[in-house]
Amino acid sequence: MNKTKPDDESPSLPMQVGEVREDPTYAHDAVFGEITEDGPNYRNVGWLGTVALMMKTQIGLGVLSIPSAFDTLGIVPGIITLCGIAITTTWSDYIIGVFKLQHREVYGIDDAGGLMFGQIGRVVFGVAFCLYWTFVAASGILSASIGLNAVSTHGACTAIFTAIVAVVGFGFGSIRTLGRLSWLAWIGLICILTSIIILTISVGVQDRPSAAPKDVPWVSDFKIIGDGNFVETISAVCRLVFAFTGTPAFFPIISEMRDPRYYTRALMICQGAVVAVYITIGCVVYCYCGSYLASPALGSAGVLMKKVCYGFALPGLLVTTMLVVHLPGKYIFVTILRGSRHLTANTVTHWGTWLTCTFGITVAAYVIASAIPVFDDLVALVGALLGTLMAFQPMGCMWLYDNWGKFRANRTPKLTLMVCWSIFVVLLGSFLTVCGTYASIVTIINSYNAAGGSSVWSCADNSNSV
Repeated sequence: MNKTKPDDESPSLPMQVGEVREDPTYAHDAVFGEITEDGPNYRNVGWLGTVALMMKTQIGLGVLSIPSAFDTLGIVPGIITLCGIAITTTWSDYIIGVFKLQHREVYGIDDAGGLMFGQIGRVVFGVAFCLYWTFVAASGILSASIGLNAVSTHGACTAIFTAIVAVVGFGFGSIRTLGRLSWLAWIGLICILTSIIILTISVGVQDRPSAAPKDVPWVSDFKIIGDGNFVETISAVCRLVFAFTGTPAFFPIISEMRDPRYYTRALMICQGAVVAVYITIGCVVYCYCGSYLASPALGSAGVLMKKVCYGFALPGLLVTTMLVVHLPGKYIFVTILRGSRHLTANTVTHWGTWLTCTFGITVAAYVIASAIPVFDDLVALVGALLGTLMAFQPMGCMWLYDNWGKFRANRTPKLTLMVCWSIFVVLLGSFLTVCGTYASIVTIINSYNAAGGSSVWSCADNSNSV
């Protein structure tokens, strides 16, 4: 029997609200069943690995669209909106830990949906979870293909680069446990942060953005208050939402933690670092580049620095793709084999099911990346249609599910305030889902018409979008 070793510091930490405690010498897990030497150990992610996985599900693709969102909203409304989304999603992330404490059998957001709304909730949330991460994987494939084009100076057909990224994402995404992926998450996180720091320094020291006019004196045209129309504004808000919607991944991450009581610690470190990075990068890049931004933002510092930035970012973008192929593949895999010995045993059924799941997700993501090849538009659509549905409404409902009885029995000011907050989160998420999806579809149609449909499955260089 494979027993998990407890952390050396475990006995010294008191129980905290929202944290999940389990006997660290477990042999049976409420989700995965028996953990044996005949199969993978699905409960082997340390708290530092958890930090890396959490940050990598957020810092990667979303940060690259923050400057363009600030260009639409203006720098002051942009920062306020970003902080508001950060507070809301951090609360949602925290509620995941609380809910897992109360319901140990929960693995993914579909299980939470099943508890709250029955079989219909399980199916709706399960399908939404898979679609969300498949679209995020498509965004990862698209951004990595842009990086390959930038580094190689369009050395091959873009459709070929897209296929190469999909193959790499499938290969590494098929590593079976998050414990073994956590070290790759650290590498990817360090690479993407390095590229962003290089970009920030580059735009700060250069004379003007590469896309700015060369024959007139340059003064940044950044806006304090934006002047975008409704469609543009909602689309920009949804891009900011996308930057924080690693939330649905936190369920499977906490389920694979070696010692889940460290979840809250990991969450606070993750969110603090993410907010600091987002505000710094968004403000600096936008203030220096103004409206002359590339999409994604790494191309804003000129041809040479674009190659340097993407050279450092590529491992991070590939790790993002790998991770977001793994997550929906793992969900489908666990759903199919849950309760069976094949879930944790190295059988033909185990391997066949696992590889089929990750391959199916990869193919679907490849098709989406090829059909919607405009980065900002795809990010806005994912954030609006699925990001809000995964990071806002379910968590408000989860708090109400666990606390509505307490509120009816004893309507204290604190419980009343929390009921109002939970309902507000549900309504806010619903508004952004409906309005954001409409705005994103309109924007995608406009981009498609502007290109005459020629960008779909195209060999053209996709690294020169400004």
